[in-house]
Order: sequence, then C-alpha cells, then structure tokens
Amino acid sequence: MTKFGDIISTGKPVLIDFYTAWEEVDNPATTLRSVAAALGDKAKIIKIDVEKNEFLAEALRVKGNPTFMIYKNGEMKWRQTGNQDAKTLIGLVKQYL
Repeated sequence: MTKFGDIISTGKPVLIDFYTAWEEVDNPATTLRSVAAALGDKAKIIKIDVEKNEFLAEALRVKGNPTFMIYKNGEMKWRQTGNQDAKTLIGLVKQYL
C-alpha cells in the first residue's frame, strides 16, 4: 500500500488498469500502449494484476475487471469498470493534465 500511495501522489495524472490475466484478451495491452504513446511523459499508465494484488484490490473495492482509475495528487478523479477504448482513455486523462 505504501508503494501505491507513492505512485498516486504525483502531480501528473495516473491511469491505473486493474485487470486479471484471464480477461486480458478482452482489453489488450495494446490499448494502454496507445494511451501511453499519445500522452508521453505527461501521465503515468499502470497495470495492476488483481490476483497478484488482492489486498489492494479489496481496499479499493475493485469488483469487476477491468476497472480503470485516474488519480492526481493522491486523489481519485475518475473510476469506471468495463472495457474502454484508447481514444476515450486519452480524452479522460487529458482532462487532468
């Protein structure tokens, strides 16, 4: 949890994708690569495997996968469960630049 706190406490927006390995087919990593390429160093893009980080997922009440969250300065700004396309995610993150 301490490391997670450090990650989200930045002034840049942080887009987090909570996922499980078995659902990766439905929302491929290429989506996040496209988001990262479009935003460059203006934002952080992170994938967190729910099965490997059960305590964190429970603490944040992640019930469905994928669940996306955007944090800035340690505060959750946006959250959505379900697949999102790269264009939508880019637009959402840009709101918090």
